[in-house]
Amino acid sequence: MDKNKLWKWLLLGILVIWSITLVTPVDQKVKLGLDLRGGSSFVLEVDEADVAKKMVEDPENKINSVDEISASALKKKIKEAQESAVEVIRGRIDVLGTAEPEIYPEGDNRIVVRIPGADANTRAEAKAQILRVAVLTFKLVHNDSDEWIAELASKGEVPKGFKVGGQDGSGVFFVRDREVADEVLNRAYYDELKDFGRKRADYMLMEDRHKDDSKIYRPYFIESRIQMTGDTVKFASVSPDPITSQIKISLEFDKKGAKEFGRVTERFARTETQPGRFLAIILDDKLYSAPHLNEPIYGGSASISGSFSLQEARRLVNALRAGSLPGRVKIVEERTVAPTLGQSSIDGGKKALIYGGVGVLVFMALYYMLPGLIANLSLIFVLLLLPAGMVVAAGFLGVLSGSLEGGAVSLPTLTLYGIAGIVLTIGMAVDANVLIFERMREEWKVGKSISGAINAGYNKALSTILDANVTTLLVAVILFWQGSGPIRGFAVTLSAGILVSMFIVLVITRLFFNTLADHKMIKSLKMLSIPGLANASFDFIGKRKIAAVLSILVIVGTWGLFASKGDANLGVDFTGGTVMSFEFDQKQDGDAVREALALVGFPSAKVAYESDVSGKEFLEVKVGASGEESEPALKAVKALEGNYRDVKNDSVGSQIGDELKSKGIKALIFALIGIIIYISIRFEFAFAMGAITALAHDVLITIGIYCAMGQELSMPIIAALLTIVGYSVNDTIVVFDRIREDLKLVKGKSYKEIANLSINQTLSRTVLTSFTTLLTVVMLLIFGDGAVKDFALALCIGIMVGTYSSIFVATPVVLFWHREEKVK
Repeated sequence: MDKNKLWKWLLLGILVIWSITLVTPVDQKVKLGLDLRGGSSFVLEVDEADVAKKMVEDPENKINSVDEISASALKKKIKEAQESAVEVIRGRIDVLGTAEPEIYPEGDNRIVVRIPGADANTRAEAKAQILRVAVLTFKLVHNDSDEWIAELASKGEVPKGFKVGGQDGSGVFFVRDREVADEVLNRAYYDELKDFGRKRADYMLMEDRHKDDSKIYRPYFIESRIQMTGDTVKFASVSPDPITSQIKISLEFDKKGAKEFGRVTERFARTETQPGRFLAIILDDKLYSAPHLNEPIYGGSASISGSFSLQEARRLVNALRAGSLPGRVKIVEERTVAPTLGQSSIDGGKKALIYGGVGVLVFMALYYMLPGLIANLSLIFVLLLLPAGMVVAAGFLGVLSGSLEGGAVSLPTLTLYGIAGIVLTIGMAVDANVLIFERMREEWKVGKSISGAINAGYNKALSTILDANVTTLLVAVILFWQGSGPIRGFAVTLSAGILVSMFIVLVITRLFFNTLADHKMIKSLKMLSIPGLANASFDFIGKRKIAAVLSILVIVGTWGLFASKGDANLGVDFTGGTVMSFEFDQKQDGDAVREALALVGFPSAKVAYESDVSGKEFLEVKVGASGEESEPALKAVKALEGNYRDVKNDSVGSQIGDELKSKGIKALIFALIGIIIYISIRFEFAFAMGAITALAHDVLITIGIYCAMGQELSMPIIAALLTIVGYSVNDTIVVFDRIREDLKLVKGKSYKEIANLSINQTLSRTVLTSFTTLLTVVMLLIFGDGAVKDFALALCIGIMVGTYSSIFVATPVVLFWHREEKVK
């Protein structure tokens, strides 16, 4: 054996060993994404308005209004708030005891929180801890508070959601007006409430207990200026008041805080010359108590009393111990998958992978015989080297995008879309083998030796394989750049599949063939052929006008329907809103669900029962609200009879929806531009126009048919469209490459005749590749659940449309530049 071959065998062995060590033991090395393992993810955004407000309240800044804050100063403060919030939130989530939570900054003002394996209770607790700002402030009750409260009472002015309950020694008090729902009294309401009465202070309500133990609310006017913050709290604990037995939170300040608290209480405590002030103790913009400062407090301790439950008090203590957030954060995107649903996705993905893989292996062995068996061996090596390919691809894509997450040289997290990428890789890896085998068949037929046919087949297929895979890799790079989360996982897997399959097919499979040929172990290159396609001579170009009319009718018809449906074509990824899935023990009528949702403010909610591949039925509810605003809908469904439990929750804010829509459009545009440039360089501009027209045709028809089937566009469907773009241009390049070759070999015929000849020569390969890729994608469609099933449906439509366009659209467009041109 020559040294060149020996080095290749050694390289293969080293790569296989390295790749296997990356994933063994599997339970320790392979990390599953939330869509497989179950859990919750949140994308948080630092509230710009709240940061600005706190800059005004800070006496050290000497700023009187938000208008005085420069854009650069605000941006810097938001970045500082983001960095601080990451650590605070990490401390709060760690208290929950969840395994391996991921918390990291994204961009200049966002934070990503991922909690694997979180059940509904853990998710609710995590959400409460994230949203809890835990900002403890000490302010003063305004000196004119009693006078202003009495003035408003005399005018009969009462804040919305409350009504006068009476008056006692402490003044007027309110009770809740139950005609106004609790959901109305949200954070925004209490922010606006501060302006009630139009005084030079914040109007706030403090919960209290009446002598009959009923809940009442006492109004106060609180000065805006902060006297002291809770940043110096060293320890917080929950304890019952020894006199009233009510729950209270005990605080202990550090040395600096004790000194500052003593200074504040000394300054405003009662003396011979002043009556003493009331100290407002405010936590997360809620007034908990307003004790009278009878004397200075130097001991470095304080307590917060109020009408809160033991659970709420513990939450507050955990938040105070972890530290306060430097500003409010908003949940702009939330996605939750129950662990049981994640396991179902794993099972479906395994079945799709096994059945799709076995189907391809059986077909290749039966159709291509010995070469097919070698191709099957190469597919096994592709799967073995895929972990190593994923590490390389993740690092490569991370460097290109500047993403630290992607650039880390470690095995990426496996997501449901990653499994879809592996299944698709099997189908697409066959393409290169088919190209080579069909070329080898042609060379064998003209009388070349076994070795000559093998080498000529590889040499003639090389440029086609490189061009086709480079354009698909370009699509994967754009997917990673513009995508996030699971979409990036798909891009990494797709890129890894391309890199590994090119190495295996062009280097290792050729090594197998040459080794067998050198040892005279291959006597012939027998292969089956598709009846009618071996020497096909269909007049495809002659039917181009009929095909054009058909394509235009389909595009106009489906897009007319698309336009009539408007935003109904778009999922929450693009419109904003929330989609919730529930499992249940006893099914309730859809009208009963709609009525329950209407009662909490969602009269236009979409309600539908869906079944997964196992036949298990789920309730799906879609509402236009997101984040905290969608919580009443979740609670309303869970309150129904039948033990409804949320197993999946996708909540996207309108801002995120607009961003995702913009990213999706940009991704498609960048992919098309990149392909135009590449094909123009490798071929000529006419070919680029043919390819781009075919791609636009494929995208338009795929979207049109997909939405006409009642489906909604989402970010995963954009990923599917980009995959279709890569697949379709791959198909088209094979035809173009043959046209380029035939233009050099065939003389005296018109451009149109040569183009038609080239399409017929590659027809067998086109049909075979489409069949094997469809075989794997159909397995995803059959065994996949939810979004992956939708993803596979879009791919199925796109592959069939892409096969059609590579024959009837791309080449006819090229002929516009070459009309009746003769090849000399």
